[in-house]
Parts: sequence; C-alpha cells; structure tokens
Amino acid sequence: MDEDRLDATLAALADPTRRAILNRLASGEATVTQLAEPFSISLPAVSRHLKVLEQAGLITRGREAQWRPCRLAPEPLREVDDWLDRYRRFWDESFDRLDEYLKTLQSRQKNDDADRDAR
Repeated sequence: MDEDRLDATLAALADPTRRAILNRLASGEATVTQLAEPFSISLPAVSRHLKVLEQAGLITRGREAQWRPCRLAPEPLREVDDWLDRYRRFWDESFDRLDEYLKTLQSRQKNDDADRDAR
C-alpha cells in the first residue's frame, strides 16, 4: 500500500464524525443533507468532512440532477485491513505461544501436585 494513501486513510478515519459518516454509507448512498441529520454541526462542516473522506478515496460523490449522492468506496479500507493483517498475525502467533506456555505451566503444576500427593 502506498504510504501517502495509508496516511490519508488513517487521518480520515481518526475523526469520529467521519467514521460515523462511513458507517452510514455502508448501508447505501446518501445525500449531504441525509448524512448531516444525526449531527449537531452545520452543512458546511459536514461538507468539509466529506471532502476529507473523498480526498482519502473513502467515498465518491455522484451527480443526479441537483443531488450529489455520496457512496462508500471501500478499497482504502481493504488496504488498511491488509496492512493491519501482518500485526494481526503477530498477535495471533504471540497468543498461540502464550497458550502453549500456559499449558506447559499447568502440566508442570499437575505433575508437581501429583508428586507431592505421592509422598
């Protein structure tokens, strides 16, 4: 993944309003007015958020008569997921090693308890 695109995507996702907008767009396209409804911010403020999302490639904006419906563009999210996958594998492997270690400790504890009981 291109580092500049990753930076833009993560910066866009850093804001809770933009994440909420993306969450709404995951269920289908919407106009700026529809996207602004749940927020107590102005339409120009929502438009600025949309501009950030659009520049990051996370949304596209169409044109239908006087409407400019926004649509989710999921590719950058997939790229972030791919980038995160290597860390996910790291943690999975770390937890697997920890699980094996804990099983070894439990086995030793059972053996120690059995030895003590046998005395």
